[in-house]
Amino acid sequence: MSTDCGSCLAKYVLCLFNFVLFLLGGVVLGVGAWYAADSASIAKLMHTIENTQGHKLPDLTASAYILIAAGAFVFIISFLGYCGAVRESRCLLTTYGVLLVLILILEVAAGIIGAAYKDQVTTETKGLLKATIVKNYTANENDSVTYVWNHLMAQLQCCGVDNFRDFAEAEQWKSYTQKVVPEACCVLQQPVFDLKPVNSECVYNPSEANSYLYKGCYKALGDWINKHMDVVIGVGIGLGVVQLSAIFLAFCLAKSINGSFK
Repeated sequence: MSTDCGSCLAKYVLCLFNFVLFLLGGVVLGVGAWYAADSASIAKLMHTIENTQGHKLPDLTASAYILIAAGAFVFIISFLGYCGAVRESRCLLTTYGVLLVLILILEVAAGIIGAAYKDQVTTETKGLLKATIVKNYTANENDSVTYVWNHLMAQLQCCGVDNFRDFAEAEQWKSYTQKVVPEACCVLQQPVFDLKPVNSECVYNPSEANSYLYKGCYKALGDWINKHMDVVIGVGIGLGVVQLSAIFLAFCLAKSINGSFK
């Protein structure tokens, strides 16, 4: 390989960048695999944290497989980039670069399709979110889906996807309670994540004064994104620049390697 400064810089930047991602992916993959294989140990650890900090933690059983998939994906991609740079392998570097290009194309395509079919995407997204309430929202606050919904509603001060009526169809929730809305839909005492309504009657007799029963979380999330659009755009541009830089460095380094396609 040519010994010019540009090639050396590309090599070490790729090594450092992918080594960090490799470690992060390995940690995520390891935690997911550990939980999937030995959920009892994680549960004990979670209960210890819950008892010491006073916060209820969710059951993350379903999340274990998401962690495994995400960790494995990052692990494999970063492994290709790191090994390709260290071993100066044109084959590994080219494969790494091509995969990053495909990922970038998919991201751009998803954005274009989302913009072109905005109404359809909105309908499908709302349908998917409502399905999580109807099929998975329960009276057990430690359930992972219930935990996420409760804390989303508490933070955004909203109720359901469109409004409180979404919970009338929540099969596992309505069968165990006479409440009209969950505590998270009410005006809450601080800290809000304790889910303690200011008015204890809110869950049975919600009104616009003591709850957010008519404020849907889909709209609330959209309003939050619009309010922080500069941050969202900045993060998107930052991720794009990082991906393009990694692609550029990978192909430049591969091109500078002399000899066979190893």
